[in-house]
Amino acid sequence: MAPSFAVHARRAAATLAAAAVLGTAAAPAAVADGSPSPAVPGLFGSGDPKFDGVFRQSLALLAQDATGVDPAPRAVAWLAGQQCADGGFAAFRADTGTACDAKAGEFTDATGAAVQALAAVGGGHRDKEVDKGLGWLKAHQNEDGGWGMTPGSPSDANSTSTAVGAFAAARQDPAKVTAKGGKSPYDALLTLQAGCDKKEDERGGFAPNDLASAAAALGVLGKGYLVAPAAKDDAKPVKALECADDESARPKDAPASAEAVAAHLARKLEANGGFLKSSMPGAPEGPDTATTADAALALAAGGHTEAAGKTVKWLQADKSGTAAWAKGNPGRLAKIILAVHAAGGDPRSFAGTDFVQALNETGPTPESSESPQKKDEKKDKKKDGDNSFGVWWFVGVFFVASVGVGFLLSNRKKNQL
Repeated sequence: MAPSFAVHARRAAATLAAAAVLGTAAAPAAVADGSPSPAVPGLFGSGDPKFDGVFRQSLALLAQDATGVDPAPRAVAWLAGQQCADGGFAAFRADTGTACDAKAGEFTDATGAAVQALAAVGGGHRDKEVDKGLGWLKAHQNEDGGWGMTPGSPSDANSTSTAVGAFAAARQDPAKVTAKGGKSPYDALLTLQAGCDKKEDERGGFAPNDLASAAAALGVLGKGYLVAPAAKDDAKPVKALECADDESARPKDAPASAEAVAAHLARKLEANGGFLKSSMPGAPEGPDTATTADAALALAAGGHTEAAGKTVKWLQADKSGTAAWAKGNPGRLAKIILAVHAAGGDPRSFAGTDFVQALNETGPTPESSESPQKKDEKKDKKKDGDNSFGVWWFVGVFFVASVGVGFLLSNRKKNQL
């Protein structure tokens, strides 16, 4: 039976949500960000939040956390306040007093991203919202172990991977998040990956495009958007899917899947000169900066620092136009920050721009915007100061004690006389 108009509408809305964050031509109104809008206190960016409000807020908070910035409490509160009564998140709720549409208004991607952000920046005070969000995801898990964009829609790589990241952020093993039949998110992702029965340049990739492949590369690793900087000394080379003469060969498990998709992404990046081309319908021909950043993040997460470094180098080059592309847009700025941070670079000095400061300027003033290095330096100075005080305190006590002992001995001698 053909999908109903309502299903098409929901899928179109979800596509626009992704387009708004990615910055493609599909959602021009949502990418014209600048300073934060006074009409929506606490929200990052001044662009129309209809399709990407929750998602861009989540990415912005994760990027701040990655770089040692303490977000403004009202920015965190805004995101938490967007949650629906059943634990899910819509793309944006202009009136949080109005109940959400449980069938059409809540999205897996928005929920997964919000849970990741609240788990990272909530400081333990947002555990209730995190648990409710995970509960919503668990309640809408498909029988194949994955998730679609909206409840009941077929599982796809992007939504499933975002959900995986949510459970991982809450320190729950995604492999143990199983549907009634026992299938996990990894089972669903493996069915979406191209095996040896496909053309060589497609093997290891995920349906339907590079956007899905970059997302799935994080999902099969069991990781979300917040990735610790890779250790450059332990760089792992990419390893392509081995087929030999067996056309039925395909990745058997999540680790093998991660290797295959990393090789697929690295191969395509190399062929294009360091970037991925746009996969979104209606987008102009040429580099897709957002998906390229996603690929760099995924490669770094898998320990493929050489391949990730090449991609970051392209993003940093003047010809990529990354700084101009991301200017004033919190979703885009956050994507670059997360990718550069994961690859071991410095987003505070990237392509001639302090991306962290630029992100901070699109939202509420953070509690603290110092880099982790400066925070550590302050801690060390404070520690040294405390130690110095401790030494002089000891010397002072010793001196007083010495005087006291001398005075006591002197009195004893006088008494003896």
